[in-house]
Amino acid sequence: MKQILLIASVLFLIASCSTQKGAPLFNDKDLSGWYSFLAIPDSSVQSELPRDSSGHYFQALGLNNDVLKVFSVVEEDGKPAIRISGEVFGILITEKEYQNYHLSLEFKWGERKFAPRADKKRDSGVLYHSVGSEGAWGGVWMKSKECQVQEGDVGDFIVVDTGVAVIPCVFDSLQSLYYYDENGRPLAFTVKFSYCHKSADFEKPHGEWNRLEIYTFGENSVHLVNGNVVLRAYHSNVSNNGTLISSDRGKIQIQSEGAEVFYRNISLDSISALPEGIGKDLKKK
Repeated sequence: MKQILLIASVLFLIASCSTQKGAPLFNDKDLSGWYSFLAIPDSSVQSELPRDSSGHYFQALGLNNDVLKVFSVVEEDGKPAIRISGEVFGILITEKEYQNYHLSLEFKWGERKFAPRADKKRDSGVLYHSVGSEGAWGGVWMKSKECQVQEGDVGDFIVVDTGVAVIPCVFDSLQSLYYYDENGRPLAFTVKFSYCHKSADFEKPHGEWNRLEIYTFGENSVHLVNGNVVLRAYHSNVSNNGTLISSDRGKIQIQSEGAEVFYRNISLDSISALPEGIGKDLKKK
């Protein structure tokens, strides 16, 4: 009988492990495992915070001082979600650093927009391999690589602060923009030349949930939108006092950037390689 119970217990553990789909980064209850950094609020923000003689705020809210509840946990469409109001530029940051993983999350746009982006596209972003100080870039972001979350541009790649990544791409001379193309010319993107557009738009209509995924292994990363590979970046590096070093790990930031947005089902799986069909080796080109 003891042997039967032991075998049953082992089988249960195996079944439980085989069905586990990633460690949750959001526990559906609170913001445990995350901390916040908020920049200087726009003058249009209504609050009792101190202002200068011209009516402008002059001090960043800083670390874990979210007096305006920019980041909160709410129920949206019947499920827990992280609401980012967008009222103040800032970041929600994981307390831990991660390396070699598959990050998966869902997002949906809200309705509200705020200055200085009240008349622009709704904007946010997921920044990975984040290192250094909060607020180092533009008074807000950490040094990182960004998977863009912006209306019509979800999955685009941005170098944030000093760094380099190689992306095969083609140049659209009519728009003067670069687009990811696996068969295109490999080009090094840097902070001075930082933006590469995804290959195609797979974002769902406003009000619907979208799945965003980031695979990163070693110095390579892959962006997926609703199950579609839209960009691959290779040979990620970052500048450390002028010397380029490998950029293959770091914290994860989620941006507040002038638009209300909801995030849910945030999970992260460690990986030992990029899955077949997801990653390709630039050296083979």
